[in-house]
Amino acid sequence: MIAEKGGVLKRQGHTEAAVDLALMADSKPVAYICETLNLDGTMARLPQLKQLAQQLDLTLITIQEIIAYRYSLNENAVTAIDPVKMPTKEGNFSLTGYVSTTDDQTQLLLSKGELSSEQPLLLRVHSECFTGDILGSKRCDCGEQLHKAMKKIQKEGRGAVLYLRQEGRGIGLLNKLKAYKLQEIGYDTYDANVKLGFEPDERDYGIAAAILHDQKIKRVRLMTNNPAKVKALADYGIEVVEQVPLETEPQAENIKYLRTKKDKFHHELHLI
Repeated sequence: MIAEKGGVLKRQGHTEAAVDLALMADSKPVAYICETLNLDGTMARLPQLKQLAQQLDLTLITIQEIIAYRYSLNENAVTAIDPVKMPTKEGNFSLTGYVSTTDDQTQLLLSKGELSSEQPLLLRVHSECFTGDILGSKRCDCGEQLHKAMKKIQKEGRGAVLYLRQEGRGIGLLNKLKAYKLQEIGYDTYDANVKLGFEPDERDYGIAAAILHDQKIKRVRLMTNNPAKVKALADYGIEVVEQVPLETEPQAENIKYLRTKKDKFHHELHLI
């Protein structure tokens, strides 16, 4: 078992991956690493490495696969504190705080009912949005989606919202405000993030999977319009048995935002 809390969960490097593999094999955290070169002296990339592994009958594993494996076991990825009662205007819930052991970031699980049942859990994986969730911003639909998900869970009597600290599709609040400024001069949410030097969506759902595994949740009915989120959870070992739509009424202030979601992020939205 892996004895360290860092490794590839903290930095996705080959050195960390080599040490993690040694620990997975119950060996000392020591490994040799080397660069594989093509015949012309250039560094071999994944396509060439796959071909080489096939020729030499070698096992090939990616860093992402090691990350997914560690998150799927919740091996030193997160630790929970005792849940507290959380009465809200949408109903009575339980709130559990989780701490990521690699960066001390706090994540939250808002839940209702028995989570580890054999029946798939109604789940919303919600990325933090200070402007939408707290201020009620009309520039996005985040706050509306959050409360709509809570109402669905309250009505059903069982479910959860995983509240992840991934503001601005993972770029952080201050950079999100910079992206807003770019949007005011014509950029959409996709291109604004790229202009700032980020990927259009920097989010990762490994921590979400680790929390779900910690709660013994294997199968979910995911409240989302985003197919990429379904695939991301599946990649971390969570079976999404149903994608539950979570559409909101378009507003004049967020219609461009929603169209960008549909056209560039491929969200399943029905917009006129």
